[in-house]
Amino acid sequence: MSTAFIALGSNLGDRTKNLRTALAVLTQTGDLMLEAVSAVFETAPVGGPEQGPYLNACAAIVTELSPTLLLLEMLDIEKKMGRVRAGRWGPRTIDLDLLLYGRIMMNTPLLELPHPRMRERDFVLTPLADIAPGQIVPGLNQPVSSILAKRPENKEVKLYLRQGWYEIN
Repeated sequence: MSTAFIALGSNLGDRTKNLRTALAVLTQTGDLMLEAVSAVFETAPVGGPEQGPYLNACAAIVTELSPTLLLLEMLDIEKKMGRVRAGRWGPRTIDLDLLLYGRIMMNTPLLELPHPRMRERDFVLTPLADIAPGQIVPGLNQPVSSILAKRPENKEVKLYLRQGWYEIN
């Protein structure tokens, strides 16, 4: 069993419902167990076309799936929830990114671990630090909280829902 961290984001439709649905579907796979869910943060979109603000959260899961199989499950959930990949950084009903998987570092055409842009994204680091501040990021050999502390202050990441908004069964 390995611990993995997933980022969740949504800026179309009922954003909170989209996050809840993605978490519920994740836990129905039977191949993983939800361990923790961060608070939800509202953030401005980064890059891409003009679009509405995102809700972002992170989840810690324990799984026996390989990183690649986990990513394929996540992509399937996005598809089932109506995600359309019309362009890079475009609006989406749900976005699921595999951030970390244990201490694994890998770079394949399908998956790069740790997530290559997570250390540049406060909308990822803030919710990740909410549930795993001491988690060491492979390759950087620093805890998430230290990486976030070194970032310029970002007032665009605003608390939207406190931890506990999603009940782990």
